[in-house]
Amino acid sequence: MTETTTVSDVVPIRSALISVSDKLGLADFALGLHRAGVRIYSTGGTAETIRGSGIPVVDVANYTGFPEMMGGRLKTLHPKIFGGILARRGLEEDDAALQEHEIEPFDLVIVNLYPFEATVARPGVTTEQAIEQIDIGGPSLVRAAAKNHSHVAVATSPEQYSEILRQVESQGGTDLTLRQHLACEAFEHTASYDRAIAKYLRGESVVTDFPPTMHFSLRRKALLRYGENPHQKAAVYSDPTVRTANLVNARQVSGKELSYNNLLDLDSALTIVRGFSTPAASVIKHNNPCGAATGERLARACQKALDGDPLSAFGSVIGFNRTVDLATAEVLCQPGLFIEAIVAPDFEAGAVGLLTTKPRWSENVRLMQVGRLEGPAPALSRRFISGGMLVQEADRVAAAPLQWKTVTETEVADALWDDVAFAWEMVRHVKSNAIVLAKDTSLVGVGAGQMSRVDSVEIAIEKAGSRSRGSILASDAFFPFPDSIEAAAEAGIVGIIQPGGSRRDQEVIDACNAHRIPMILTGRRHFKH
Repeated sequence: MTETTTVSDVVPIRSALISVSDKLGLADFALGLHRAGVRIYSTGGTAETIRGSGIPVVDVANYTGFPEMMGGRLKTLHPKIFGGILARRGLEEDDAALQEHEIEPFDLVIVNLYPFEATVARPGVTTEQAIEQIDIGGPSLVRAAAKNHSHVAVATSPEQYSEILRQVESQGGTDLTLRQHLACEAFEHTASYDRAIAKYLRGESVVTDFPPTMHFSLRRKALLRYGENPHQKAAVYSDPTVRTANLVNARQVSGKELSYNNLLDLDSALTIVRGFSTPAASVIKHNNPCGAATGERLARACQKALDGDPLSAFGSVIGFNRTVDLATAEVLCQPGLFIEAIVAPDFEAGAVGLLTTKPRWSENVRLMQVGRLEGPAPALSRRFISGGMLVQEADRVAAAPLQWKTVTETEVADALWDDVAFAWEMVRHVKSNAIVLAKDTSLVGVGAGQMSRVDSVEIAIEKAGSRSRGSILASDAFFPFPDSIEAAAEAGIVGIIQPGGSRRDQEVIDACNAHRIPMILTGRRHFKH
């Protein structure tokens, strides 16, 4: 008996086992195999589909002599099936076993799994229904064929059918390069399937927000032109477990393909506007807001947001939390403005027509429709670092004004409370050290990402210019010194909101009292690194 296996590069396809849940393209694929002289074995509904197309098929139950039972839970788990998949051709012991037990060697296995993820995503699905969509025989068949890819080709997706059929028709079988590629995809397929089941069961039992192990199964959505810079390759992947409106699964209504930076900026724009219940717009440049506003109508919010920093708005991306109507589109078509991309729940037909024909940039503008902004945002945020990943609760907790405390002798005027709330919501979206100035529920000045807080204050004031007078200043963390208060007073700022917590809080409060500027402490920090 020899102990080695002799493997030719091309393995002829003489028999195939087919058992699929997704029957897309199945009839044409099976017909192509039949015409190439391949003998087809199948089960249940798959066999009916193939037979219904006039293609001969051998029922697995007839072949094994063992009927399907237990409501279809037991179909293919039989030595005559797995022996035919796992047998190493050319190995004396395996060849003898095939002959002795009258086992048909399978050269091709086509299996895709029960739609577990689609089932658990349906509203009102019961645990019992979910459990019945946990495939047992399918993953076992896939893993067996992938393990023995030296002799067997395995298909787990209709997208793979055309290349398999091309090789069968041109050379009578599959080559080793293809079989290795299919085996890799097969193991990724079963790993993703198991992760989805584990995630569902973990959610059912609610073990912990930070489980001992975390697994991700992401699917490549598209290759991008390049990354942050032209010399960097890039791609975007989707997370099939995310059900709420999101950018990766958005429908592109118009425009050229999105870039890596476009996606980052659009995601930031969308994150900002979904935090407001009233019509809102956000203008993003280099992943920081240079404008944002709310208004009674979306068109008004849009104009206010653009007015926040007209110079920086050139070449920006914009996000909305309402359907973009014709009036809003007209605001976006104003002379001198250039917009890279727009994300919104939806676009009126008239707005699409205007945005894609009137401005000089209309040919390339990307319009991204994400659908209704409902449902909870992700509870956890994740960031990859060298050697691993940081996971934290997302900073999405709603503001708690009833817990805010005015610590100065001067109170905030009633008419300014909307601006106070707006400024505090916006500062969480700006890179630390973060300072924002708000007036008329719109952003008029931003100081972002500075190493010194007073530098951020001065940049925000410079950006706002004369609009700083009468504005509210929000800081994402405490003031370490009163120098920021002095700069705010000179600029005409009429209210300050910040977390507090510095050892010099009293010095900062004293500076506010000296200038009769009301100050509110929230007790909550909003760092964004």
